[in-house]
Formats: sequence, C-alpha cells, structure tokens
Amino acid sequence: MILTIIRILEYHDPYTKGHSKNVATLASLVAERMGLPDEMIRKTYWAALVHDIGKIVIPSTILNKEGKLTLEEFEVIKKHPVYGHDFLSTSSELRELAKYVYHHHERWDGKGYPSGLSGEDIPLISRIIAVVDAWDAMRSDRPYRKGLPKEIALKELIEHAGMQFDPEIVKIFVSLIEEQGIG
Repeated sequence: MILTIIRILEYHDPYTKGHSKNVATLASLVAERMGLPDEMIRKTYWAALVHDIGKIVIPSTILNKEGKLTLEEFEVIKKHPVYGHDFLSTSSELRELAKYVYHHHERWDGKGYPSGLSGEDIPLISRIIAVVDAWDAMRSDRPYRKGLPKEIALKELIEHAGMQFDPEIVKIFVSLIEEQGIG
C-alpha cells in the first residue's frame, strides 16, 4: 500500500521520481552505520520512504514551478510534513512513522519547521532523514535548477552541519558517501 502511494506521489510530482526510495535506502545505511538496532533501521527506512507523502495535496503548480517560490507558495510547501503526519496518524501501524515525517524539516539550530525543535529534541530518525533528503534533493534535477555535482552537495552538507543538520549525522553520512563511492 505504501509503495502504491509513493507511485501516486511520483505521478503528481515527477521530479521526485525515485527520491523517496533513494532517501530510504541511504537513510537506512546511515542508521546501520550508527549501530542502531534492526528495528530502528527498519523504522528509518519506512519513515524515509514516506517522508514526502504530504506533498500529494500540494498543488502541482507549486511543486513543479520553474522559478523561485513566493513566500506564500513556500508556506504551502512547508505544510507537507503536517499533511504527511495527518495521513499516517490514521493508521495504528504507521502512527510512529508519522512523528518522524512531521519533524524531517526541523533544523539543528531550531530554525526549521513545523515545530522549531532544535538539537537532540528532534527525533533521531528525523535528523537522519533531514541530511539524506537534502543530499538527494541537491543531487537531483528540479524544475528550477540542475542537480549539483557530488563535491558541491557534500560541501553544502558540511557547511550547514551544526546549523541545519546534526553534525554527527553529517560526519557519518559524508564518510559513507566517500567510502562507498555513492553519488
């Protein structure tokens, strides 16, 4: 059922084709590298797979806009974690994943959304998804720009560690990318 919903999202937003799967695969590798228990690794995979599910209700004119978003359009985009949380919370099997989806755009420095959580108050799985999601988004072509080269995307993650991203997770992710030649 989840995979079907992801396919619907990719149909609605073709620029994210493969994004959810990429984020899920890489996020679970990070969780594994961190030595998390198997159950946490599984939760990381599934939460990452559905992290953008709330975008299903974001108008495609906003999702696929070629130019810069207006402030009003960005406010609409910022609601996708809330929508995703609402969708997933209706299922007892998916309720825990809903929490991780809700917080995947929080920032280490507290300037994220929707709750403005900071540091370790952000659920660990959400912090992992935040790093990997940013990586995959930077590396992918979008309507408004071409994907960034690997070196520039890595540099962006490193520069924003301790501000936007959990610095330990960035360190682990960067070493994973470099050691395994991912990207």
